[in-house]
Amino acid sequence: MPLTLAVPLLPLPLLLAGPAAATAPAVPHAHVPAIAAEAAARAPVAPQLQQALRDLWHGHVVATRDYALAVEVADAAAVRKAADAVVANAGDIANAVGGFYGDAAGKQMLTLLGGHWGAVKALTDARHDGDAAAAQAAMDELVANADAIAVFLGGANPYLPADAVRGLLVAHGGHHAAQIQQIMAGDMAGEAKTWQAMQAHMDVIADALAAAIARQFPDRAS
Repeated sequence: MPLTLAVPLLPLPLLLAGPAAATAPAVPHAHVPAIAAEAAARAPVAPQLQQALRDLWHGHVVATRDYALAVEVADAAAVRKAADAVVANAGDIANAVGGFYGDAAGKQMLTLLGGHWGAVKALTDARHDGDAAAAQAAMDELVANADAIAVFLGGANPYLPADAVRGLLVAHGGHHAAQIQQIMAGDMAGEAKTWQAMQAHMDVIADALAAAIARQFPDRAS
């Protein structure tokens, strides 16, 4: 399943504040960093890559959402199925990265995505259990992991500024946090709005990555 914020998020302390925060309105999808705006402003130069990355990142949020929904109703079989789907999807994203940057980079990306999923899983479990301290620790790990992914991608691709990547991923983490709170509170009307914004943000991340890879590897990206 590490940047200026791509989406105007609720402050992290509010996201972690308990019952009141659990019913907070979903985060709207508003502005995006320059690299994402640039990617969206023109037709993709690598439409197949763009669509593949969109499908992969959408797969991530579908599986993590399924995990939260299964945890909320204590469906152990569905919990295991969703967790397995997150891991499989992370492997697919890592393989896509490795296809351009090599096996070692693909393995490093898988490790980093594993860290992201570990934090999201911990946050989901903590919110279900009402453990505020564990939720705070998971959120801290989610932000630290965003930093690590930003450094990795920024170092691999000159068209992916680390600060921009960090903003995209911190915003993504904020969507996870809002969605998890809403699911655990039974606020499915609010979650529907967050889910819409979350899916739109996956396109922003995928498009930024696709545009940057296509610029770096114009003869290989299609």
